[in-house]
Amino acid sequence: MDVRTLDGILLWPQGAPGALGDGPADRPCLRPSLPDCPGPVAAFIVCAGGGYVMRAAHECEPVARWLCSLRVAGVILDYRVKPYRHPAPLGDAQRAVRMVRARATEWNIDARRVGVCGFSAGGHVALSAATIFDEGTPDAADPIDRLPCRPDAFIAGYPVVTFGQFAHQGTMETLLGKDPDPALRAELSLETRVTGQTPPGFIWHTVEDPSVPVENSLLLASALSRCKVPFELHLFQTGLARHGIGMAADVPGANWIEPCARWLGKIGFVAPA
Repeated sequence: MDVRTLDGILLWPQGAPGALGDGPADRPCLRPSLPDCPGPVAAFIVCAGGGYVMRAAHECEPVARWLCSLRVAGVILDYRVKPYRHPAPLGDAQRAVRMVRARATEWNIDARRVGVCGFSAGGHVALSAATIFDEGTPDAADPIDRLPCRPDAFIAGYPVVTFGQFAHQGTMETLLGKDPDPALRAELSLETRVTGQTPPGFIWHTVEDPSVPVENSLLLASALSRCKVPFELHLFQTGLARHGIGMAADVPGANWIEPCARWLGKIGFVAPA
């Protein structure tokens, strides 16, 4: 599969809201990988993990390449991390969904099939977009802001979901600060934000994850089930106490990409060969 990779495209060319400076770290952008095939194709915005401190490379390009192999565009989001806190990453993800829709014709993408994909803290970014969204502002001066930011599907790998009992403390403190207000913790515990309008999802986690407890995915799945939102949940007992395994190429007991590809076919995101 031939792939066209575009250079970083700024989410806000004139400067991001709340920017602390004008360096690369202050300028969130998209890095699209577009499959060369008949379309329009579906797309996933890819959010790497890193505890809101950095963005792990092994959860970026390899994921985008895999999506392209399925005839799905993989659009990497370089969202803002430390010293930025909430709501900057959420705002970046919402803007990313709007921008992919705005560029849909140019990039051969179906604006009605735009999903989000994230791992670990990047899973929290993706799930924030999947549970906190709006229909756009019809009279906005910027045409991109007139578009809806609700994704059409999500993929979440060993995601940070909750800031309650099973929180990953470091991720929570980086995003919300030391001793965050309990109301803010609840607001960003995304299992509490699931509604019947949440898009369908694919969730996977390893049972032995030593960093982000598997209960994060269980809480999310339970919330989706209560709200009758379609989802698949895959838990893997690998015997390996590791976090951040990405594509899991070296973890045979956690082959998530094959069931995920089948799920993408079920929801109509995979183009026919």
